[in-house]
Amino acid sequence: MPGRLITIGDIHGCLDALVGLLQAIDPQPEDRIVTLGDYIDRGPDSRRVLEQLIALATRCRLIPLLGNHDEMLLEIRGGRKWLYNDWVSFGGGATLASYGSPLVEQIPQEHVDFLENCRSLYETDRDFFVHASYLPNEPLDEQPAPIMHWQSIRGNPPGPHLSGKRAIVGHTSQKEGEILDLGHLVCIDTFCYGGKWLTALDVQSGQVWQVDPNGRMRNDER
Repeated sequence: MPGRLITIGDIHGCLDALVGLLQAIDPQPEDRIVTLGDYIDRGPDSRRVLEQLIALATRCRLIPLLGNHDEMLLEIRGGRKWLYNDWVSFGGGATLASYGSPLVEQIPQEHVDFLENCRSLYETDRDFFVHASYLPNEPLDEQPAPIMHWQSIRGNPPGPHLSGKRAIVGHTSQKEGEILDLGHLVCIDTFCYGGKWLTALDVQSGQVWQVDPNGRMRNDER
């Protein structure tokens, strides 16, 4: 029996939310879980979020995408030290606190390897997944990384992609905590670190799970 295809929005260091969401989903070995990036920064426990995701990859087929916050950390680790202060003020300070050190060199290599192995895009027969956005008139294999990692859709979402596939994205936080569904584009960053929800979506059935930053499931009365 084929497994589920589930996608999870921006986690941003919200460990309790991730744990609660995974308990609700109960991933099985045949499931594919696409995480949309921004695993670190802003929330309280980036370190253990990465530990949870590394462990999750042993339970199911995990397909992690790279977010702009994750990318900034990798760039600093790769030698672009001048980005350090901007990253710290952008939420990286919370990440460093979770490791108990102001030095990015103290972040375990296993965690860096996980982020380095994240991809920018994943596609299926019906959908494609990116962290941030896309160019509607460019083929999926020619999408620019800055658009996929950084481009906000607030106020100016892209139109339908020429492939005809639906886009599923994160990055642009929906401050009211509600999924943005434009038909051709679905955004599931529902502002967990800001006190709203961490969202998971079963792409095939449409089932939605949402938990708050403390890991409590959202009341069905919405």
